[in-house]
Amino acid sequence: MSITVRPAAELTAREVYEIWRIRDVVFAVEQQCDEPDVDGIDLRDDCVHLWIADDDGIIQSYLRTYVADGHRKIGRVATLKESRGQGLSGSLLREVLDRWGTEEIHIGAQAYLEDWYGTFGFVTSGPHYLDAGIDHIPMVRQASAQSQ
Repeated sequence: MSITVRPAAELTAREVYEIWRIRDVVFAVEQQCDEPDVDGIDLRDDCVHLWIADDDGIIQSYLRTYVADGHRKIGRVATLKESRGQGLSGSLLREVLDRWGTEEIHIGAQAYLEDWYGTFGFVTSGPHYLDAGIDHIPMVRQASAQSQ
């Protein structure tokens, strides 16, 4: 499976459907998030979507990246339950670091993933907070002279 990198303006209707499908399955159904997923970011000019799909075009792992408050951010990291443990999200994160690692990158990580994000160079940058009813922690990865 290969990584697809698609700026918001180039998304097809099928791709938008698949993106919202994986986020619905993971966040709304599995994690029972209590806030709407559609937040006005997905179609912004600076939003780039990355995913790994199976041979049928069904997204197995996904994230988006965009710039807000002067910093690159990563959000909506999601992998289907049946595809976890295969390193898919790690592959997507490495792709982001390869492309934008010379920038400071921020993430609002689900707290239980703090150590995992730490393996990519992210460090805790503030106190825990609730987002969509789930414990999160702000993390940042400092800009590097070269991407990893």
